[in-house]
Amino acid sequence: MPTLRPNKAWSVMMRGNARFVAGEPRHPRQDVERRESLAHIQNPDVVLFGCSDSRLAAEIIFDKGLGDLFVVRNAGQVISDSVVGSLEYAVGILHVPLIVVLGHDECGAVRAAIDSVAPDATPLPPHIDSLIQQIVPAVKRVGKARSVEPWTADPLEVGREHLRDTVAELLERSEMISDAVAAGILGIVGANYKLLEGTAVPDIIIGNIDKQAAGAA
Repeated sequence: MPTLRPNKAWSVMMRGNARFVAGEPRHPRQDVERRESLAHIQNPDVVLFGCSDSRLAAEIIFDKGLGDLFVVRNAGQVISDSVVGSLEYAVGILHVPLIVVLGHDECGAVRAAIDSVAPDATPLPPHIDSLIQQIVPAVKRVGKARSVEPWTADPLEVGREHLRDTVAELLERSEMISDAVAAGILGIVGANYKLLEGTAVPDIIIGNIDKQAAGAA
């Protein structure tokens, strides 16, 4: 069973990201002994739900090793039944104390959602469209808030809005996860990853995590 509490788990993630940004990763727990020790059991301290983008390799950008992260990813980090089930497995069965929801700049799914609402938009294949449509509400809200046409909305603002939507929807759809947060045994951090700098910047923090120490915006 993981030994870290939510606040400590995020602090460790931040330190790993700082090493990655500085170009001084330790590549911990990636040796033969670690592999063998995990052959029959796993005790990750964090479950990370992020975008499938090839530039968001979770174990690399947080300088983690085998067995440290339980990772769930899809394009645009959109909530689905399989995502909720996977996160509930991490919380309810593996007793993970922290969920990190990770968005990023230059997201292709966010860009596609913005482009999809243009009057002359080319229809997308149905499975892609069903995914993209979950980001469209964020596109329209940003456009309305800025008094601009939604297809001209700022992708960074849309990505941040969608990240917050994702965290809210997760809490709404999973009683197990919301109850764990209320009990103080689970924290959630919604963070945005900056591709050029390599930094994971917390945007929304829920649960038993010190917001000032965690560096929330």
